[in-house]
Amino acid sequence: MTTDAAPEPVVKTPGATREADVPADAEGRPGVKGARPPGVAAARRELITLVAADLISNLGSRISVIAIPWLVLTTTGSPAKMGIVAAAEFLPYMLSSSLATPWADRFGVRRTSIVVDAASAAAMAVVALTPWLGFGALVVLVAFAGGLRGIGDRVKHVMFRPAAQRAGVELIRLTSAYDGLARGVTLFGAVIGGLLIDWVGVTRAIWIDAGSFALCALLVGILVRPPAADAPAAPRESYFRALRTGFAYLRTDRVLLAMLLVVSALNMMAAANTTVWLPVWIRDVLGDPAGFGLVLGVFGAGALLGNVVFTAIGPRLPRTLVFAVGAALSGAPRMLTMAVTDHLVVVLVVTFLSGIGIAAVNPLLGATLYERVPDALQTRVLGIAGSLAFVGLPIGGLVGGWSVAALGLKPALLVMAVVCAVLTVGPLLVGPLRAGRSRPRPAPAG
Repeated sequence: MTTDAAPEPVVKTPGATREADVPADAEGRPGVKGARPPGVAAARRELITLVAADLISNLGSRISVIAIPWLVLTTTGSPAKMGIVAAAEFLPYMLSSSLATPWADRFGVRRTSIVVDAASAAAMAVVALTPWLGFGALVVLVAFAGGLRGIGDRVKHVMFRPAAQRAGVELIRLTSAYDGLARGVTLFGAVIGGLLIDWVGVTRAIWIDAGSFALCALLVGILVRPPAADAPAAPRESYFRALRTGFAYLRTDRVLLAMLLVVSALNMMAAANTTVWLPVWIRDVLGDPAGFGLVLGVFGAGALLGNVVFTAIGPRLPRTLVFAVGAALSGAPRMLTMAVTDHLVVVLVVTFLSGIGIAAVNPLLGATLYERVPDALQTRVLGIAGSLAFVGLPIGGLVGGWSVAALGLKPALLVMAVVCAVLTVGPLLVGPLRAGRSRPRPAPAG
């Protein structure tokens, strides 16, 4: 089977192709050929609202990623407790992304989104009071907020697909544009988080995060009204059976599973690079911590440029090849360059190119999830996929520290560059991606 020979999924909307189908106006006159079908404009507004709500909550979360560790440091003076709080947020986030999805299916994804965002706003508001409640309460609240955010992120992404289809937006363009905007929000949020702590104080910065969740709940509650057809009733099955169904589907879709394993490997290497390899390289080679932010900023700039280019031309490219090239370019070359040269300019150039490469990976994975997974399984499979993709993050820090301690920085970078190349390029050469088709018709849910 091939990837680039498969046609793009067609979203059939009334009046989209034939003049006879163009709806009449209020007085019964035929519509103008090429006019936007009724409902498409509203669907596009809903899609924009969904994406905006998700990005607003992400912006608030980026602010809290800076503010909460600072709150812990200023109230306890303990770096170890900062790590405990970070782990307390991430682990429930990863678990709830998959384990809570059967309940979201039964409750309804839109309703779930509204409720968990409202609860997240309340949780973050209470976090702002934790200097009086104590460290233990902070850990519990942060874990609760992380679990809520995990399921909230998943259900919003589930709503993207039907909204895009009703709006006539190609899924690959949606996932690429969203990925670029999310990267921009991440960069901006980290900067604004630090500034807000300086301008208004850490407690008010956390209150702003709470406000972002409340605004997100309001936007979805007031402006997002998907038709009933977008939310088919969840099958009447037990919680564990529903969860098993999601895992079973993902296990049988070898192409999708291979893509997720590649992304998980990239996340593991990225975490190791950001937390260990790059800071140690900056310390040993440059001796200037400003270089750390410069390298990360150049990678982000490359990713943003890549997203702009990929959004424009992505639908015309062979997906499996682009995914493999992007994955290969975004991981191993950065480690190899730091292992063989001490020249910052060379590292920056390769890092920029790696950022361009990563710009294709997440959009292609997102589009593949939307296109391959049956409607009834979207919530649980997207949740499981998110957990699998993120599982490499906590492992990465351990791998980075162990490799440098055992081998030294330069040998560790060489060894891990080879490992990364095998994990990212191997599936294209010998795995299911080599013959896999990226855009088949979804299989029946049953």
